[in-house]
Amino acid sequence: MLERWRALVPTRDELQRNRWLRWLGPALHHPRLWHLSRRGLALGIALGVFFGLLIPLAQIPFSAAAAVALRANVPAAVASTLVTNPATFGPIYYAAWRVGAALLGEEGPAPGEELPEVEPAESAVPDAGWFSRAMRQVAAVGKPLLLGLSIFAVGMGLLSYFLASWIWSLRVRRRRKRRLAARGGT
Repeated sequence: MLERWRALVPTRDELQRNRWLRWLGPALHHPRLWHLSRRGLALGIALGVFFGLLIPLAQIPFSAAAAVALRANVPAAVASTLVTNPATFGPIYYAAWRVGAALLGEEGPAPGEELPEVEPAESAVPDAGWFSRAMRQVAAVGKPLLLGLSIFAVGMGLLSYFLASWIWSLRVRRRRKRRLAARGGT
């Protein structure tokens, strides 16, 4: 499984050559950013999940920059942004919108549903109705979606931090138990 993980995660050189991350320069050379430790790995995963859920674009640069600033594991932060991908994007954003709408008490139309027609205002731009309809749709979905994504990002980020940390300590205990059993139980 570790080999599969390493195949998916970009190398230090690939990240340093990335045009979006180049501005981090020498900061990417810090050894703590590439070392596998419980805290670094858990924090890197949490940052990647947080930015992967919160923002739809440029997740990798944001998570890598935050990992550098907080001295977390950069490959873990970059790889865990893939929590949102083309297969999971739609369901996650729809669920976030539903949670945000429920918390705000807004029972507006779901994303993709038509809004009720409003009397069109006089406009100097011909066929400006599509733009005003699009802006009303964004306004109706925007607040609940932003609230839901924020809740998901913080909650799943914290959950992933504690889960990764727990799994790490579980592995350490299991290895220690095996070593003691191999020595004869002393």
